[in-house]
Amino acid sequence: MRHLLHVLRVYTAVSYADMMEYRAEILLWILSSIMPFVLMGVWMQASLNGTLGMGPTDFARYFLCVFMIRQLTLVWVIYDVENHVVQGTLSPRLLHPVDPFWRFFCDHLAERLARMPFLALVTGVFFALYPASWWWPGLRSVLLATLCLVVAFLLRFIMQYAFAMVAFWSERANAIEDLWFFAYLFLSGYLAPMTLFPEGVRRLAEWTPFPYLIYMPTRILMGQPTDVVHGLAVSAVWAGAFFIIYRVLWRAGLRRYSGMGA
Repeated sequence: MRHLLHVLRVYTAVSYADMMEYRAEILLWILSSIMPFVLMGVWMQASLNGTLGMGPTDFARYFLCVFMIRQLTLVWVIYDVENHVVQGTLSPRLLHPVDPFWRFFCDHLAERLARMPFLALVTGVFFALYPASWWWPGLRSVLLATLCLVVAFLLRFIMQYAFAMVAFWSERANAIEDLWFFAYLFLSGYLAPMTLFPEGVRRLAEWTPFPYLIYMPTRILMGQPTDVVHGLAVSAVWAGAFFIIYRVLWRAGLRRYSGMGA
């Protein structure tokens, strides 16, 4: 375990140094993900009639949290794995004494660290434009939200990594992620707070992994009551299921992998 932690620290440091060479690109990626702020404007306008149960300030805070959480839990590993498998460049990584899973994981972790200054800048600009939306979550909310963010990132990563294993059989494994992403958009709270959904849809969504990727951390940051235990339990079950799928497909995929040098 000690050796693994040392390797992961080195991987993360190397990936972070690599990411820092593309700071401008990272900023552009962040600025290209401003859809939550567009939705914020729509819902703020719609809330003026007072029938939604949330006011303009509530929606402003909600979609700022959505934007931040989305940035911190963003995962693209399926595209990386697919390229490595299709192009045969996975072969050198298979020669390393550490599972390639950890290299991809450290790449994502380093990219999160590289995003932090830009996210702080965006948050500062937001509060400068909407000073009435300023609030400061309590210490308990910050700690719980941090825990949920870590769980959400791990769950999102394991889910997508399991989908990425299909690349051993298909050159378009990312098509699965594209289909899954539609459910993610509607059931995660990305497009609208789940409180605006019909009760039947909300109850169904509570047993899927999606609300715990964005909606639950957002509610915690806003200081709203949330069943954290239920959310973490459901997330753990889904993470365990996808981890098993990943391991089964990984072992089966390696037996048929025929990339250059394999």
